[in-house]
Amino acid sequence: MSFVRSLQLHAFRNYRDTSVTDLKSGFVVLTGQNGVGKTNILEAVSLLSPGRGLRSAKMVDLRNRAMPDGVPWSIASVVDTPVGEIRIGTGCREERRIARVNGVDLKAQADLAEYVTCVWLTPQMDGLFLGAASDRRRFFDRLVYAFDPAHAGRVTRYDSVMSQRSKLLKLAREDGVAADSVWLSSLEATMAETGVAIAAARVQTLESLCAHLGSILKDSGFPVSHLALTGGIEEALQNAPALEIEDHMRERLSASRSYDGVNGGASIGPHRTDLNVTYAGRDMPAAQCSTGEQKALLTGIVLAHAVRTAEVRDAAPILLLDEVAAHLDEKRRSSLFGILHNLKAQVFLTGTDHFVFAHLPQARHLMVASDIVREAA
Repeated sequence: MSFVRSLQLHAFRNYRDTSVTDLKSGFVVLTGQNGVGKTNILEAVSLLSPGRGLRSAKMVDLRNRAMPDGVPWSIASVVDTPVGEIRIGTGCREERRIARVNGVDLKAQADLAEYVTCVWLTPQMDGLFLGAASDRRRFFDRLVYAFDPAHAGRVTRYDSVMSQRSKLLKLAREDGVAADSVWLSSLEATMAETGVAIAAARVQTLESLCAHLGSILKDSGFPVSHLALTGGIEEALQNAPALEIEDHMRERLSASRSYDGVNGGASIGPHRTDLNVTYAGRDMPAAQCSTGEQKALLTGIVLAHAVRTAEVRDAAPILLLDEVAAHLDEKRRSSLFGILHNLKAQVFLTGTDHFVFAHLPQARHLMVASDIVREAA
């Protein structure tokens, strides 16, 4: 199990120089008025893992604009991991994110998944089931990171190679010449191999999660979901050998070069996958459920995933739950806190009302006001 022991923010969002120390596994509760920077703390923790954080923000937008020009943002932390205490740092250099572990720059930020995995729920995710497929895909891939940390590197590699192929096809079309077929074939072979590996990891996570959703959420008050991956190559992978799917994908990519050169991207691959969620008890697509039901479905998925990850890997992800408890009824709130307590993981919770969290066992209560984080009274 990994947990953040300390966090130091410099020129990050509304914080100039702020430190949060002596953190432990278990509950970390951040309370304060709206707009004081509670979510910014969660975002900083999320950036200790691969990706663009819980807001998917551009790196340049994370800088505190009240600071002098040229002062970059940075996050430094001490993290307890199964391999011991390590120092993780991340920040912005020439508008690009950098990450380092124990003072050494990582070749790719995807390598952070070997040390820290985070899963989050934020109010901005309330429309997940109504939004773009890409949002649901990124959400599910983050669940996969916790099961299989190498998944982050595969996704990064696939996206990079697909981008290279798109640029090559576009340049060839603009110049009116044939693209280098040897180079394209090499890129497509990598896309097929990596794409099938991505799909296989997703299917494995899906099957493990779906097999236990009902038992984990039983009597919790949170509805059970039926999950399916559609539109990509995951469906085919469940009905045919991986090598056969890999060959098929490579052939499709080769045959669709002209089309992809005009439209960009690729006509086949795991980047086209969508996560379909159905309220099992009502046999209703999540997108057609009420707002409250959608929130409950999403919370249930995240809770069940955390429990299942702890069972499979003996290590739950760090959970970042932004304003989750305030809108739950008493039964669901009690179930939420009970499941989280039994996880024995690090859980960050935010809210405006301190009394909502008053009875949490062994919780660290912090008050946030402007760019100051202090012990709650």
